[in-house]
Amino acid sequence: MYFKMHEKGGHKVLAACDKELIGRVLEEKGVRLDLAKHASFYQGEECTEKELLSQIPHASSLNLVGKKSVAAGMKAGLFGEGEVKYINGIPHIQIYRI
Repeated sequence: MYFKMHEKGGHKVLAACDKELIGRVLEEKGVRLDLAKHASFYQGEECTEKELLSQIPHASSLNLVGKKSVAAGMKAGLFGEGEVKYINGIPHIQIYRI
């Protein structure tokens, strides 16, 4: 997995993506997720599930793509399976904490 923490205006967005998905374009039912064009949004540091879990409490929002990344978010107890969206069978979730 890769993760990258983006900071702006006092907010932190944690973006994480399974490594093997970088470079792919996911598109289904009018939803398009271009992991080739926007690879730099996710591709920061390579990490393990444990390392990703340690970053989640520091983020105000999350953008997770892929089975491993989304599973880590679920393990943190932030959302359930019913809240996960799928694009071409790939799990994706965005969480915004207010």
